[in-house]
Amino acid sequence: MNKWSAIVVGMVVALIGPARAADVVIGVPNWPSVNATAHILKVVLEDNLGLEVELQNSTNPIIFEAMDKGSMHMHPEVWLPNQANLHDTYVKKRRTVVMNPNGVKAFQGMCMEKGIAEKYGFKSIADLTDPEKADLLDSDGDGKGEIWIGATGWASTNVEKIRAKSYGYDQTLQLLEMDETLALARLDAAVKQGRPFGFFCYTPHHVWEIYDLHILEEPPFDAAKWHVLQPTDDPDWLAKSSAPVGWDAAYLHIHYARALTTDHPEAASILGKVKFETEQISAMTHALVVEKADPATYARKWVEENATQVEDWLK
Repeated sequence: MNKWSAIVVGMVVALIGPARAADVVIGVPNWPSVNATAHILKVVLEDNLGLEVELQNSTNPIIFEAMDKGSMHMHPEVWLPNQANLHDTYVKKRRTVVMNPNGVKAFQGMCMEKGIAEKYGFKSIADLTDPEKADLLDSDGDGKGEIWIGATGWASTNVEKIRAKSYGYDQTLQLLEMDETLALARLDAAVKQGRPFGFFCYTPHHVWEIYDLHILEEPPFDAAKWHVLQPTDDPDWLAKSSAPVGWDAAYLHIHYARALTTDHPEAASILGKVKFETEQISAMTHALVVEKADPATYARKWVEENATQVEDWLK
């Protein structure tokens, strides 16, 4: 920067002042329901506390690290046990992050549209290791079937890689890792064409309202057989992990920086009381994905229509 440029910058700063950081920064990962809840919490904090709240798109590990350092203040939807390694590091060990105790119960597994699954004989996870059945999932004619295991950046996607390796269908199928919107478009096309499409499914989610789904059967969760590491745990995480059983029940929790309890205690108090129901989260994803609702507009309407629920958070 030359002398004159520096003078101009200095004059601008003198006139408008230095950039002001938001009071609360909410990290927003890449799935629909967390986008909805982030916007709802932004409206609640701004309208009731007069705080400036900023939303930043990010990933789970970066949000936790940022909460630890103070550059972000909240993750609206932490999936446990999916993100247990981050929870254990920052909530239990470092104690720089606090978990809201009001979890939303969730399910995770592998699904197909029910009628098509019955037509082609897909009943259990074991069917994915059958070469003949795996061929039925070949949508592009390259000689290998595909199955969607989740989006890049999801902790569950890494777990699904482990489960595919443990069951053996990583040898018969290509594991698709792509944005959820694209995967659901593939599902819709497959259903319309009457051909099977396997995909990672979970609740709460609007897809259950649109399709009649069959959950592929598998052995129930067994903690003794669930040995799951994430890339942040060990560079050789996949080779060292094994999970030849179904998922345990999952819960979604708000996590927020402990620093908020001193910097903005009223905000921390609200975040510690927020509670959503599973059906509400599903409705949020339906509104944003199917109805194409604007997240900010939807959030303001949601807060107005659920005023009694929000008032409970403010007490």
